[in-house]
Amino acid sequence: MTADVLRRPALAERQARMAVALLFFTNGALFANLLPRYPQIKADLGIGNAAYGLAVAAFPAGAIAAGLTAGVLIRGFGSARVAVACTLLTGVGILVAGVADSVLLFAGALFLAGAMDAITDVAQNAHGLRVQRRYGRSIINSFHAIWSIGAVTGGAMAAGAIALGLSRGQHLSISLVLFVVVACVALRFCLPGPDADPASEPVLDGDAGRRKPRSVGGLRTAWMLAALVVIATAGTLVEDAGSSWAALYLSDSLHASVVLAASGYVALVGAQFVGRLVGDRLVNRFGQRAVARAGGLITAAGMGTALAVPTVPGTIAGFAAAGLGVATLVPAAMHEADELPGLKPGSGLTVVSWLMRLGFLLSPPIVGLVADATSLRVGLLVVPLAGLLVLALAGVLRARPR
Repeated sequence: MTADVLRRPALAERQARMAVALLFFTNGALFANLLPRYPQIKADLGIGNAAYGLAVAAFPAGAIAAGLTAGVLIRGFGSARVAVACTLLTGVGILVAGVADSVLLFAGALFLAGAMDAITDVAQNAHGLRVQRRYGRSIINSFHAIWSIGAVTGGAMAAGAIALGLSRGQHLSISLVLFVVVACVALRFCLPGPDADPASEPVLDGDAGRRKPRSVGGLRTAWMLAALVVIATAGTLVEDAGSSWAALYLSDSLHASVVLAASGYVALVGAQFVGRLVGDRLVNRFGQRAVARAGGLITAAGMGTALAVPTVPGTIAGFAAAGLGVATLVPAAMHEADELPGLKPGSGLTVVSWLMRLGFLLSPPIVGLVADATSLRVGLLVVPLAGLLVLALAGVLRARPR
């Protein structure tokens, strides 16, 4: 492949970028359709905060149980096919969870959905990084921005379904069919052939310096990988606070209407989308380290203020600040981990993607237990604490690009 082609991506590569964007959109929208239904499901099942927290923790538990299988599946069937197949199974799990009539079935369906979502996540990021290498410049944040659009769309769809009086079965069946069709269409335009070793992917001459991994030793690599896992986990912990608890906190603690309570999560992912939309430009100008530190400060200050002075508008704004603050954390950690020296190709990405799910696994039961012992307001202190954690560890990320 010539340098001229690499400088201006071919039609197939531009189509592949759009296809990956559709996969990210679908992934964000599917699960977001279920989240605003959580208060209704919790009420219908008649469970407390602790039991609810343990039940929704089945989603990240399934992700952790299945996450390490993603690499094997991708090598065997290709990242695009794996992403689409697991999207279908994720949607099935979400539908069953939405209509479950027992806590056991609810948790079991979330376990399936979480397992399939974890594999989808690795597969679509692997394909997205493959497309990025063809482009020769950073585009990974744009894919995660599209995921946020999907999440906002899914949350809005759910709020609309609630307002229209659709049953959970009707609503989630429509969502499943719609987004599986979108994913299948996207598959037609993904990059053909097997997923190659990242080192063998072509890059622009001008981009080679930016992609050159830092020269570090084995222990240093291990420390950096661990820190990247924590940074990514902090980002997912904040996302989980919005997905699992925002609607409950606004409706139960602050007495917001059901439709308005859905705005907390929508505000978080909406602001997250804005942060990811401008993320590549900010990182290219200021470096990932500065961007992450600024985000940690925004998260800690924004949500900390919202919890200190609890109001419905202030809390929605606090979740928005948290979403903006963590916008680039997961893409940054994945990209950095994928280029760490001393690791097999793809190993860093798989490890970070797998272990960051601990944030989703540990957060719901911890917040639920704290909420039952004190209040949900106290439990949500995990959000500003996550921001402070990012401030402390952001030094492992790159400073300004050369």
